[in-house]
Amino acid sequence: MHEENKGAANGCGKIRSGTQNEAALLALMEKTGYSLVQENGQRKFGGPPPGWEGPPPPRGCEVFVGKIPRDMYEDELVPVFERAGKIYEFRLMMEFSGENRGYAFVMYTTKEEAQLAIKFLNNYEIRPGKFIGVCVSLDNCRLFIGAIPKEKKKDEILNEMKKVTEGVVDVIVYPNATDKTKNRGFAFVEYESHRAAAMARRRLIPGTFQLWGHTIQVDWADPEKEVDEETMQRVKVLYVRNLMMSTTEETIKAEFNKFKPGVVERVKKLRDYAFVHFFHREDAVAAMSVMNGKCIDGASIEVTLAKPVNKESTWKQHFNGQISPGSENLLGFPNKEDGHQKSIGKPASLSVRLNGQHSPGPPEIERCTYQFFPGIKLTPISVYSLKSSHFSSAAMHLDYFCNKNNWAPPEYYLYSTTSQDGKILLVYKVFIPSIADSSQSYFMPDKLCTTVEGAKELAAQFTLLHLAPEQAYRTLLSLNATLWDSRANCTPYLA
Repeated sequence: MHEENKGAANGCGKIRSGTQNEAALLALMEKTGYSLVQENGQRKFGGPPPGWEGPPPPRGCEVFVGKIPRDMYEDELVPVFERAGKIYEFRLMMEFSGENRGYAFVMYTTKEEAQLAIKFLNNYEIRPGKFIGVCVSLDNCRLFIGAIPKEKKKDEILNEMKKVTEGVVDVIVYPNATDKTKNRGFAFVEYESHRAAAMARRRLIPGTFQLWGHTIQVDWADPEKEVDEETMQRVKVLYVRNLMMSTTEETIKAEFNKFKPGVVERVKKLRDYAFVHFFHREDAVAAMSVMNGKCIDGASIEVTLAKPVNKESTWKQHFNGQISPGSENLLGFPNKEDGHQKSIGKPASLSVRLNGQHSPGPPEIERCTYQFFPGIKLTPISVYSLKSSHFSSAAMHLDYFCNKNNWAPPEYYLYSTTSQDGKILLVYKVFIPSIADSSQSYFMPDKLCTTVEGAKELAAQFTLLHLAPEQAYRTLLSLNATLWDSRANCTPYLA
């Protein structure tokens, strides 16, 4: 397949005129019967193909193609990609100049064909010395809505979002960790399509839109990633959410052992959610069916299979909220917003310890320098206009989180004590002014550090775990944090 396709593509590397391009595209349309329409900065080939009946292919059938030569078009690209299977739609992103933008989306009719394209065409030499990248593409249909009044219920939020945007399918609202009658101040809104979500974001994004008199925050939510069925068939860990803060790991283990004694290997609880590890997968699946919706200590819990992290160093893309999976996943497992195929001066990745348990983390955030050449144009930029993946410290992530929720910056207050061997030990207390009227606005970790920097990082990590536990857990893993690690220049709080 590789040599056959390369021969077809490599012979087309000569510069062609506009008339030649048009003739080549017309010939392709006549040969295949597909339509070709240009709109909104992209050119759509097919969608649907001739004779197609029924709905479009499901999620997981589309691949993202990057590093396409700018002077290469559908007449060269389609024959290469149709070798993997029947193309439902080929979308080539276009510049006003007539060149392509270097990337495209190819939707196949089945997931198997998409996987075949990834297997055979990723790192494929499309022209001499020109290698394309191919990976799965998942349309993001979910928006994050922040700064929602905490007393609002799911039905109220759902009805309000349906009034102001179109295509709303569902709203996901999580109860407050300490008061289950309130929400956490944010929600996720699921739309019927990526286009519907993008249109809603465009309507709500200016920052002046209000719900119930509150200016809301709107952004793309971290998209749900599809883990391949073969991997999920091996999962024997359950993710349990909506637990009471007071519920212990021992209680959770005892409850999950009730339906079949001795099946639980261990439990790891973080704030109001936990991971329950089983010795055997069949017991995990059975327990999920039995325990989902059950009450533990007065709280109705949600139980799902945990999604494992993808350990392969895959690369991904972010264009208009469309993201292909790299080392990112859901439900408290590691999450890294931006993956890199290559990096300079990047140390080896480390596993992370949380309460003494090792968790496989994604590669550490890229830390490197680039030569600053005279004459390089510099543009003033706000820290808050960047993505969270640009921050390499928990303190910056906390500051970013507060800004995203329209809160005042966190305030840090330093305290010290002396250890038994005469060392000065430090701890920061973090105050969040914008939630001063809530039950908890001060946060202080239960460990002391020997350095100011270490104490501030630990305090920021601890605060994030309380304010946004799921986000914090992913952030800490992506930073290779050592929260609760006895080797992290910290000692138990002895007050």
